[in-house]
Amino acid sequence: MALSLRKKKGPTKFQQASDGSMTLIEHVRELRNRLFFASLGIVAGLIVGFLLSERVFDLLAAPYCGLDTSWTLGKVGQGKCDWLILGVADQLILKLKIALWLGLIVGAPVWLYQLWAFIAPGLHRHERKWAYVFVAIAAPLFMGGATLAYFVVKHSLEFIMTAGVLGQTTQLEITAYTGFVTSMIMIFGAAFEFPLVLLMLNFTGVVTASRLLSWWRTVVFLSFAFAAVATPDPGPFGMTLLAACLTLLYFIAVGVAFLNDKRKGRGKEIYAGLDDDEISELPEERVPVGASDPIEAPTAIDAPTPVEKPQSIERRFDDMT
Repeated sequence: MALSLRKKKGPTKFQQASDGSMTLIEHVRELRNRLFFASLGIVAGLIVGFLLSERVFDLLAAPYCGLDTSWTLGKVGQGKCDWLILGVADQLILKLKIALWLGLIVGAPVWLYQLWAFIAPGLHRHERKWAYVFVAIAAPLFMGGATLAYFVVKHSLEFIMTAGVLGQTTQLEITAYTGFVTSMIMIFGAAFEFPLVLLMLNFTGVVTASRLLSWWRTVVFLSFAFAAVATPDPGPFGMTLLAACLTLLYFIAVGVAFLNDKRKGRGKEIYAGLDDDEISELPEERVPVGASDPIEAPTAIDAPTPVEKPQSIERRFDDMT
């Protein structure tokens, strides 16, 4: 009897109803299972990252260790330099941080698939198609921004360290330097996703390509302002390089938006030649309004028949009551 009642409750956690719908509890259970498998992928990547953390640190430290300084131990550019360590556990914590970053990258196919498998059933077919396209574009854009950040740090670090009040290079604290490089990589990588945001707005019909192109002065100004704040080099080299890349990606995104508008037939707008404060012209053709049908006068309503008060009822209250 218990088994029959359990079957009548509905689909199990591995099944869905005939129409694909799920209850709130089933969604929570599915989310729990997805998070569990995503965590396994991150833990597996963490183990791999822990084994590769020293090689990755040598890659991050190459711009600093490649400088021609007096305290470099061994050959220049071999990743062996004298670091300043303030805490006892700083080296171990830094190794765990690098391992976690690598774990997220190595385990990305697992946790991204689990995230997509949880979201995809609620999307339409065309939305899934564009999601694949945008994810495929976002990864190379981020890698391009990360590579540019590494290049800028490598060529501007010597100028930054020798342009201070001491006039010479000094030792760097290991955690502060690693945080500086990784922050630059994250900032540049996120900045390179800006054209993808513009394409998403265009493909969803929020803005047209002509409207995006009309913002080019503002975009160029904001690109240089962002580059001036984000780049560590106070000189014009890093700022100009980042701003030029962002501007180029912006115009590429506008070109793709024009192709998308032409494909969807959104090239001609009704109010394309009007300013925001200009009133649109009314159509000249006026349709005459005819006379309405006559309304008949209402009939008179007979007055109600008065009701006589029975004489048998005694009056027990006065008029005031």
